[in-house]
Formats: sequence, C-alpha cells, structure tokens
Amino acid sequence: MFPFFRTLVPASIFILLIPVTVFASGGGGETLDLTKHTVGYISLLLFGIAYLFVMAEEVTHLRKSKPVLFVAGIIWILIAAVYASHDLPHAAEIAIRHNILEYAELFFFLLVAMTYINAMEERLVFQTLRTKLVTAGLSFRQIFWITGALSFVISPVADNLTTALLMCAVVMALGKDNKKFILLACINIVVGANAGGAFSPFGDITTLMVWQKGIVSFSEFFALFLPSLVNWVVPAFIMSFAIEKSKPEGNGEIIIMKRGGIVVMFLFLMTIATAVSFHNFLHLPPMAGMMMGLSYLKLFGFYLKKTHNRHAKGIPYDAGKAEERVGDTVAFDIFRNVARAEWDTLFFFYGVILCVGGLGFMGYLGLVSHVMYDSWGATSANITVGLLSAIVDNIPVMFAVLTMSPEMSQGQWLLVTLTAGVGGSLLSIGSAAGVALMGQARGSYTFGGHLKWTPVVALGYAASIATHFLVNAGMF
Repeated sequence: MFPFFRTLVPASIFILLIPVTVFASGGGGETLDLTKHTVGYISLLLFGIAYLFVMAEEVTHLRKSKPVLFVAGIIWILIAAVYASHDLPHAAEIAIRHNILEYAELFFFLLVAMTYINAMEERLVFQTLRTKLVTAGLSFRQIFWITGALSFVISPVADNLTTALLMCAVVMALGKDNKKFILLACINIVVGANAGGAFSPFGDITTLMVWQKGIVSFSEFFALFLPSLVNWVVPAFIMSFAIEKSKPEGNGEIIIMKRGGIVVMFLFLMTIATAVSFHNFLHLPPMAGMMMGLSYLKLFGFYLKKTHNRHAKGIPYDAGKAEERVGDTVAFDIFRNVARAEWDTLFFFYGVILCVGGLGFMGYLGLVSHVMYDSWGATSANITVGLLSAIVDNIPVMFAVLTMSPEMSQGQWLLVTLTAGVGGSLLSIGSAAGVALMGQARGSYTFGGHLKWTPVVALGYAASIATHFLVNAGMF
C-alpha cells in the first residue's frame, strides 16, 4: 500500500499543476491566471460545497466556521503548490499575509465590540430595556412599531444580530401564542435591524469592511440614513395593518440593571468615538482605537472587581434590590466577557476572507468584475449584489466586491453598501439576524412565513434604491 501512495500522491500533484494558462505582472511580482486550471475548478467546487454546509447549519448543526476553515486551508495549499512548481515560492505567502492582515483588523474590532455587548448583557442593560417595554401596557401594533424602530436605532451602534435577538425576546415575551404577531414582528425586526446597520460603519460587518478599507468616510455613511429609513418604513407600514390593536398580558417580571451598567454604555460610546478619531484625525486603523477603548472597560472592570465585596455587603435584603444583589454575588470579570464572544462567527470570517481571497488571487474575481461592472454597468451590478446577499451571506459578497475594487463613483459605492446590507432582508436566510430569529422564534417565524411577505420587503428594497438616487444624486 505505501509504495502505491508514494507513487499516487506526486502524480496527483503533477496533474493539478498543469496547465497554467497566463502569466501576468502584478504589483508584488508575477501572478498566475488559474481560472482555467484544475486547481481553480477544484477550489470553486470546494468553496461551493463549504457554503452549502454553511447554509444548512440549522439542519446539520455543523458550526459554519468548520467547513470554511477547512476549505480555506485546502485552497491555499493548492495555490502554494502551483506557485512553488513555477519557482515562485513566496508569491502565495505574500498574498495570504495580505488577507490575514485584513482579517486581523476586522477581528480585533469585532472582538472589542462583542466584549462590550457581552458586558452590557452581563450588567442586565438589555434585559432592563426589555422589562420596561413589557410592563408599559402597549398594544400589539404599538409593540410592532416600537420594536422595529428600536431595531433601526440600536443596530447602528450595536450589531444587527444582537439588536434583533433583543427585540425578538420582547416580542416573544409579549406575543406568547400569537404566531401571526410574532411572525410579522420578527420580519419587521429583521428589516429594521438590517436597514439601521446599513447607514453606520458599526451596524454591519459589510459597512465595517467598507469603512476600514477607506472607500467611504465615517460621515459619508449617513447619506444612507434616509434610504435606509425608507427601506424599513415602507414594509413596516404595510405589515402594520395586519397587526391587531389589542393589548397583551404582562408577566410581572422585574429586572434591575446591575451596578455600572450605565457607565459601561458610556464607555462603549467613548470607544466608538476613539475608533472614529483614530481613523479620521490620526489616519490609524479604527481597530487600534477599539483596542484602546477595550482598556477603558478593563480599567472600569478592575474598579468593579475591587469594590465588589464592599458594595455587595451594603445592599439591603429587600425585594426591590433582590435581582441586583443576586447579580452581584459574582464579581465582574472582563475576561469572562471576552470568552463569551461569538468565536464561531469570528472564525467563520477568517475562513471566508481566506477562501474569497484565494479565489481572487487565482483570478476569478477579476472575471466576475469584468462581467458585472464592465458589461452590466455599476448600477445593475450593485443591485444584483443585494439580491445575491439574500441567498448567500453578504460578507463574502461584499468582500469579493472590495477585492475586485471596480472603478465607481462614491454614489455607487454607497449603493452597494446599502444593497448588501438591506438585501439580506428579502429572505429569512439572507442575514445573520434572520437566521438567529428562526431559531429563537422556532415555529412562529419561519422561512415560508417570511417568504409570503417578501414582495412587501422587496418594495422597500426598491424604494430605498430610488430614494438613494434621488437624495444623493450629486454623488453619482
């Protein structure tokens, strides 16, 4: 058996290495066109299979990071083998280091943001907001509008996934067995969260990538506020007529925010301001500002930990403080919040960036760019990007566009930022918020239920694009 494998493996590698069709001169040296090469076809097939597993995560329960991490490694092994056979041993190394640098900036930025969100959850900030909404005595239609509006307002600061989960918890607590209300409210939350995230560098991974790339400045994102608002309001207005005006029954739940919760919120805003200042005034990566902002939370966490025992002893045993006292029996630990970050999501981003980066290095993104942006035109291509993001996650789609870097006006770059962000609302599987809510509101919010209202959501999608061309005409 072993002699057989010693013969088979070199022969297989030799077959993979032929033929390489074109040599091109790039900025970092010679690059090979592998778009018609066996290695290229295998890489495309593997990436497609990996993404099928990602889309089927809810069925297979295989975490989405696992297939893309594996395929990313295989793709770069194949690339390195081809380049080594053509006496270009360092070309693949330089290329993959560039992709890793892009990922590192995204990773540290998101890690800090996730840590702050976890710290606010640990201090019961979001749970307190939920309780106040539950006990306010609102009608179903009022709850529909308030949860949608809060999704739109909160997601530019927090990420759209966390915002959607928070608002869905409110809807589930109040809707109980009212499946129609839960379905419509969840659709509204998904649309609102995705729309709100589209006009902020912090609201979605795609906007964060565009901002960190330096293509759109921090202030320019707010030109998308009105188109994003239209994207949410149009379908929300239509769906609201299907919501009854009766009031749900409250459950009497009382939650009190833990000590330091308001300070953590303030420090998060200060961290965002620091990241913006690093980028706009010092021309440093926003990630560096976010990491500095993490030190704010670390120092405040040290204060909470040192004063924990003294504070816990001073809390009287009364019902009004019961929740606060129980919560403070365990001292604040910053590293517990770091550990609770969405590691599967962070590793998924690594796999996607390296997979798409590898396919781009082979030359496939250049072909796609030529077809979409040269043949179809920027407007058609950017609208198509939004439609694709309803089927495929918007992160690889946007990363592919950024890697292609087509020549476009600022208005067109804002258009693709808008469509990639809000296009995922067309289907329940089109965004992380939608997928998460299908799990949280299982049986009430489903793919089929969302699909029935897709024409209404599509009307908002078209209206937002038209609004962008109308109000931002000077940018085209």
